[in-house]
Amino acid sequence: MTDRIDGAALLNEVEAFHRRFNVFPHEAAYVAVVLWDAHAHLLDCFESTPRLAFLSPEPGSGKSRALEIVETLVPNAMAAVDASAAALFRAVAGVDGKRPTILFDEIDTIFGPKAGENEQLRGFINAGHRRNRPMFRCVGDGANQTVQAFHSFAAVAVAGLGYLPDTIRDRSVNIRMRRRARNETIEPYRTRIHEKEGFALRDRLATWAEQVSERVMNVWPAMPEGVSDRPADVWEPLLAVADAAGGDWPDRAREACVVLVAASKANDKGSLGVRLLADLRDHVMVGIDRLPTVAILDRLNALDDAPWADLHGKPLDNRRLSRMLAEYMTADNEPITSRNIKAAGSVLKGYYAADLRDAWARYCPPPPESPLPPLPGTENAA
Repeated sequence: MTDRIDGAALLNEVEAFHRRFNVFPHEAAYVAVVLWDAHAHLLDCFESTPRLAFLSPEPGSGKSRALEIVETLVPNAMAAVDASAAALFRAVAGVDGKRPTILFDEIDTIFGPKAGENEQLRGFINAGHRRNRPMFRCVGDGANQTVQAFHSFAAVAVAGLGYLPDTIRDRSVNIRMRRRARNETIEPYRTRIHEKEGFALRDRLATWAEQVSERVMNVWPAMPEGVSDRPADVWEPLLAVADAAGGDWPDRAREACVVLVAASKANDKGSLGVRLLADLRDHVMVGIDRLPTVAILDRLNALDDAPWADLHGKPLDNRRLSRMLAEYMTADNEPITSRNIKAAGSVLKGYYAADLRDAWARYCPPPPESPLPPLPGTENAA
């Protein structure tokens, strides 16, 4: 009979192994990565599996090394730098009866701005986030084709330069890597020596997973306050692993969850439409109830660190503003449109804050804690 493994002590060892070779940007990243390594061994206990994304703005930030260490710790690691969607469908269906943990390095070459759309791969990664979301494809030749379901539920970790499609990023634990500072040192990684150490930890994780699988199955861990919807789907398996391990891991996991979810929200500008709504609320129509379109455009296009002055080489204009806002509804369930505004003896087309408030409440992140003052000259725009 196999001795019971102390889960907390084992996760501590996995964390120490990462710390020897990886410098992550904060403590929360170490916690998240260790829990992700362990969750890959318990995949059949969960309804969803978060993607793990090591991203950075520049090369030489330790992304590939992080993925290399993960590779030694997860079950049936499959490096998939240039794998096709068709190959991955079949791999998840079972290579020698074993579902792989898929590791994509240089993901920016697949989804970066200069890459093609790669919709099949995007669809595979998105669908595989949740159990029982097969993708259907025609197989066979000519008139003998049949429809076949390919299951895609698998753990996926990626590394790349700063870009992921929104649909993948929202399903991921995102670790923003950075180059090591001069005072940050790590141990040189030697595959022939250290790979065996990682494999030994991997095998112990597998044994521990077998011991706790019944306890983890159908468990719904308590979420930190304010974590719900997609972030809760991402973190639920990781918190379940932490609770099964015990020790200080349940507390550390929830602290890491709060930190990384807050970071993802801070870095997430949402769709271009949501960014437009937020900029109108937080920078353009602060403290005023209506503003002519021409004034709105002037203020949007003058905002620093905003996309409006250069949308595919042209500034935001009246026609595009109208089209973008018409996608959202007023509280009366009517498309947001411009209306007449009387000002200085003339009538101009513009937008009313009352028409935008319902969309602001539904789509925008919470407003800044300290509202910005009105722009000069707009206090009496009504």
